[in-house]
Amino acid sequence: MNIPIKTPDEIDKMREAGRQAASVIEMITPHVKAGISTGEIDRLCHDYIVDELGSTPAPLDYHGFPKSVCTSINHVVCHGIPDDAKRLKNGDIMNLDITVKTADGYHGDSSVMFVIGETIQGERLCRVTQECLYHSIALVRPGVRLSTLARAIQSHAEANGYSVVRDFCGHGIGASFHEDPQVLHYDGYAPEADIELAAGMCLTIEPMINAGKYQTKVLRDGWTAVTRDKSLSAQWEHTLLVTQNGVEVLTARGDEDLAFLDR
Repeated sequence: MNIPIKTPDEIDKMREAGRQAASVIEMITPHVKAGISTGEIDRLCHDYIVDELGSTPAPLDYHGFPKSVCTSINHVVCHGIPDDAKRLKNGDIMNLDITVKTADGYHGDSSVMFVIGETIQGERLCRVTQECLYHSIALVRPGVRLSTLARAIQSHAEANGYSVVRDFCGHGIGASFHEDPQVLHYDGYAPEADIELAAGMCLTIEPMINAGKYQTKVLRDGWTAVTRDKSLSAQWEHTLLVTQNGVEVLTARGDEDLAFLDR
């Protein structure tokens, strides 16, 4: 398995890519409310990435994906396609997945959950899913195996009565959108894939957690993945750099409390 170790110059480029991805989420957040269409969210993000950041929305035309961001609502697990006809309504939860490719050719990848109005079940699922992400990030440092991160996610999700999606995973990232290694969110590693983290690796952790069973299916559009039992699904994602002593969250946003990393 050829896992790239970033040079200092590449790390600087990854920091900028991560900063840009985070800034897209910060820009769009005030617009995400009941009544807006996912198509409008896509256009606002696209125009900001291209016109303000001078970068490229990496999902657009990636293996044929037709839009610039992914908008996954309620029982959509991931890769939801923005649509002018689909408007957010009170009680919805939505994952917004942003990947920016900078002018230097490096990628920053992050996703967040939005809760529209009030939904006790949706709010709890979103909170626990974010906790799964944070529990795993807190463990990232040189010498830690990927399976350790996966077990932290799976144990926290299942302790709260939820399940972890098996069909999609995190990944290495850099000059390529997707690089080695694959980052599973459940304890399912083959021995040869359960690598030890090393300083200079960049990867995403992006747990997808279902309120019901973990099985998914992809719709006829070839992209939209949904829960088979139509239960709610949530996902949070960050792009990370493994440092000499721990981890740097490259896509950290201003509204996040990452004080747990200093403990």
